[in-house]
Parts: sequence; C-alpha cells; structure tokens
Amino acid sequence: MELTDDIMYEASVRKDSSFEGVFFTAVKTTGIFCRPTCTARKPKRENVEFFTNSKDAVLKGYRPCKVCFPLEKLNETPDFIKEILRELSEDPSLKFKDYDLVKRGIEPSKMRRWFLKNHGITFQAYQRMFRINTAFKKIKEGESITTTAFDSGYESLSGFNDSFKSVFGVSPKNSKTQNIIDLKRIETPLGTMFACAVKEGICLLEFTDRKMLETEFKTLAKALNASIIQGENEHFSVLELQLNEYFKGKRKTFSVPVFSPGTDFQNQVWKALIEIPYGEVRSYKEQSDAIKKPEAVRAVANANGMNKISILIPCHRVIGSNGELTGYGGGLWRKQWLLELEKKNL
Repeated sequence: MELTDDIMYEASVRKDSSFEGVFFTAVKTTGIFCRPTCTARKPKRENVEFFTNSKDAVLKGYRPCKVCFPLEKLNETPDFIKEILRELSEDPSLKFKDYDLVKRGIEPSKMRRWFLKNHGITFQAYQRMFRINTAFKKIKEGESITTTAFDSGYESLSGFNDSFKSVFGVSPKNSKTQNIIDLKRIETPLGTMFACAVKEGICLLEFTDRKMLETEFKTLAKALNASIIQGENEHFSVLELQLNEYFKGKRKTFSVPVFSPGTDFQNQVWKALIEIPYGEVRSYKEQSDAIKKPEAVRAVANANGMNKISILIPCHRVIGSNGELTGYGGGLWRKQWLLELEKKNL
C-alpha cells in the first residue's frame, strides 16, 4: 500500500502509534514538526506537509515540537533518570526523597509524571518495589528476614513485613512458594523495550508502546504464577550487550537464554521462528510446512502473534505469501526496519 499524504494525515488525526517512525507532520503556519502521535491540536489539512525523516524537516526550516519531542528516541529514558536507576541498582537500600531530587536540579513532579506514564506507579512506589524485589531474592537464598529487612533500608521489621505483604500478598516467612519475574526498561534504536526475566532466561521482550502489552504481562504472570516486579536479573546484562551488537549489525544469532511458557504447539512454532536464518524471510505457509503441519497456516499465524519475545524469537521474519509485510506487534515500520537491517548486514 502506498503511503499517501491523505493516509498520513488521517493517521496523525487518530494519533496512530503504528506510524511512529514512518513519517513526521510539519505545520506550515507554526513552523513546527511533530510525531504522528503528538497530542497537540491538529492543524487543517492544507496547512501540513509530511517528511519521512526528521533531518529533512529540520533542513526545510521546521523546529521540533516541545510537546512530542520528535528528535528524541521513542519513550527513551532521560539521562537523569538513568543515573538514579543505576544508583538504585547498585544499592537498593537508597531512598531518594523530593529534597534529594531538588538538590540534583530535578523537579519531583516531573519525576512522578514520568514514572506514572512509563511504569504506572510513582517514583516512591518504584523505589519500594525495587527494594522489596531485592529483599525477596535474599530471603529465597536463605538470608534471615531480620538482616534482610535492615539491609534493605527499613527502620523496623513490622514496616518491612507490611511492605512485603502489600506487594506479594504473603508475609516474608511464607514467601518460599512465591515467584517473581524481573522487569527492566531497555533502550534500543527503535524505541524503549520492556524485558522480563526469570532464572531460566528472558521470558518477555516487547516495545513499550505495544497495544497488547498489559494483557501480555497478565498472561505471563498467570502462566508462571508470579508477580512482575522491577528489578535486576543476571540475564539482563547479556541481553543488553547482545541487542546492542545486533542493532549495530555485528550479531546474527543470540545466545542469551529464553524461556517461553506456552502450549506445545506454540513452542513448536516459536522454535521454527528461531531457525529462520538471519536476513531471510518465510511465509506462514512455509512455517506450517517446516513444522510438518501444512494445514495449520492460520494456527501458525496465531502462534506467531502470541510470541512475547520479540527479536530473539524473530517473528519479524515471517511475511505474507504475496511478499507483503503483515501484522507486527511493534508496528510495521519496525518490522520493515529490522528486515532492512538484516538484509544490509547479511
């Protein structure tokens, strides 16, 4: 389908996130250019023109919008927040209060809004959950509850017990049967992703603007009988390193462990996806033939759509039988980008 001006204008009116990265809308009357999803008031059709990249918009004299920040990576974590998250990762007992943020030149309300938008909780709640996550792991490893409580920065054992129970629904001493899934934001050239991991490996890797993300979180938590909590995991550092190499065109296969809870059929389909060579594509029909179930084309397509581990399980390498790109949870523009990356570095 040809990307016409009419299609782009309608997409910008709808604030359609699937067109993020595909085009930018420039407003002739204000001299400003925006993302398709910008929340600012939409201009009249005759007052806009479109660009497929931000560089052309800037060269034409347009200024980036201060509402949607089109020059920034989509949903990227600001540097000042990255630094605080790094410090928390190194010492989960730290407690950043509003006063501490102000001393760093950070407006507490700005911090609150960012965490509410990107994590669904306030910064203070994030810190509490991060501490509880770390404490949970220490207790699982056999450390005493009292030592863990005070090492985690709690001033009383009762306060620790209350916080623990509010997150996990059980007291620390009854938590041996509980499970957790670690969650982390990861920056990529295509926008920010959420990664989830358990002891066995990476169990979710999705772009943060994926429409079905909340449903995927609930499905994953239910499948593993676990709570999803922000925290560090041994697999995250390997994942970030290998993703960085992949996006630079220097890695064609991944060795970071993956753990994909699903039905036997789904795992059969996902295994076949991993076996598609880098830089190549397959149709759904070819995928159904590969698993020796030629009549299961529709079921294979559904299983592809249920894949929660983007890129590592490369569902972007499956296209329509007519050669056209078909649905992709991260948006067709990302699918196109990934295929072009692999083709270029083949």
